[in-house]
Amino acid sequence: MKKPISATIDDELIKWIEKEIQDKKKYRNKSHLIEIALELLKNDELKRKKE
Repeated sequence: MKKPISATIDDELIKWIEKEIQDKKKYRNKSHLIEIALELLKNDELKRKKE
């Protein structure tokens, strides 16, 4: 189940996010991009802990 959250994000990151979501084939919306980014970060952190 997905739950809404709120976050304060730097202006430069917001500009980058808005640029990235223009390609609707890659990301559906801001939430989709952020969710994918967090999954990648999580997987990277888990991989580093195993090393």
